[in-house]
Amino acid sequence: MSNTQIIKSDILNEEYQLIKTDCGLTIACYPMPKHNGVHAVFATKFGSINRKFTIDGQEYTIPAGVAHFLEHKMFENEDGDAFEKFAKTGANANAFTSFDKTCYIFSTTNNVDESLDILLSFVTKPYFTKETVEKEQGIIGQEIKMYDDSASWRVLFGVLEGMYHNHPVKDDIAGSVESIAQITPEMLYKCTDAFYSPSQMILSVAGNITSQQIIQAVERAGFTAKCSDVKCEEIMEPDEIVYNEKSIRMPISQPLVAIGFKEKVYGKVTTKQEIIGDIIIDVLTGSTSDLFNKLYDENIVNGSFEGEIFSGEDHYASIISGETNNPELLIDEVMQAINEIKTKGITQEQFDISKNAMYGNMIIDFENVEEVATSLVNQYFKGNTIYNSLEVFKTITVDDVNEQLKTMFNNDKCTIFKALPLEV
Repeated sequence: MSNTQIIKSDILNEEYQLIKTDCGLTIACYPMPKHNGVHAVFATKFGSINRKFTIDGQEYTIPAGVAHFLEHKMFENEDGDAFEKFAKTGANANAFTSFDKTCYIFSTTNNVDESLDILLSFVTKPYFTKETVEKEQGIIGQEIKMYDDSASWRVLFGVLEGMYHNHPVKDDIAGSVESIAQITPEMLYKCTDAFYSPSQMILSVAGNITSQQIIQAVERAGFTAKCSDVKCEEIMEPDEIVYNEKSIRMPISQPLVAIGFKEKVYGKVTTKQEIIGDIIIDVLTGSTSDLFNKLYDENIVNGSFEGEIFSGEDHYASIISGETNNPELLIDEVMQAINEIKTKGITQEQFDISKNAMYGNMIIDFENVEEVATSLVNQYFKGNTIYNSLEVFKTITVDDVNEQLKTMFNNDKCTIFKALPLEV
């Protein structure tokens, strides 16, 4: 038996099914019969920021990088390597760990049932030994060192370290060589007990598939219900930043600068806050903005210049970055543009152009099976439907945008981080 909820959109005239199975697993099925392909995401709300948690009342603290380490190890068990099995079905398989979740995915146009069986099997059958963990520590250690050579990666985490005192978003998703050296098989098993039971996961599938196919795959997997009480510790983060400015030297040809503003969070970050932030950043730094065109025309930046809202349930920041031959001039120009937009506000025309473009991109995403399957997971973990952003978007006005703009880009909450070429 299962509990099925039909979720509809009047805007798109589409619907999908959200199914709660007897074993506790949630299924999200978005039929897209006009597409040949299928994209599946098997996900758990266990990411790099989940470093302290309780399971059945017992507290655990884990080092940075465990969620990412676990993602790597789940592909290998006593039955062999999952990638090799996917190769035989013709599916393209992968996985990723973010700050707040881990996702195991495949895309295919053939052998969908067989690929679902593989996905549901290897993710729920952990196998760790001292030897395999030690081997993986060496592999991931090399991956960490590779990212240490990436200027954009170093600058991102440099600006996050400057903004956040306690929040684990300041730590590399993969951890450090020192932190992953603390990982043991017992630690990994405890994390799978907490976060990889069916009741903690969602299977999201979009494309040319039926809900009955997915339910039958779950039944073949033979999952049993397991109702552990798992709670992640609330992170206490002060409003103040850690430092105002810092720089590093790297073997790069051109400086890279990131300017971060730590924004105030009241309770949980809402979809409306995120969308409004995206509109503000687009008006300020987008490809049609006055700032971008001035910087580009005067050769202060190249096409890499961009702004983004960096947010999760309990953190929210604005980050503007770009390559430049004149870091100080870039910083001055960005700060002037911010002061101007905060003084004058965003016009109705600027708002309409940005909102219409973003809304159009949202609609287009519903034609992409990968975007739909991934968005189903993202919104489910936030407690929303996949249509939530579209519905919220329609209600936002230019007054809403200018009201939120008043609270953003405060100079005393600003961190600047620069990666500079090696001194000659």
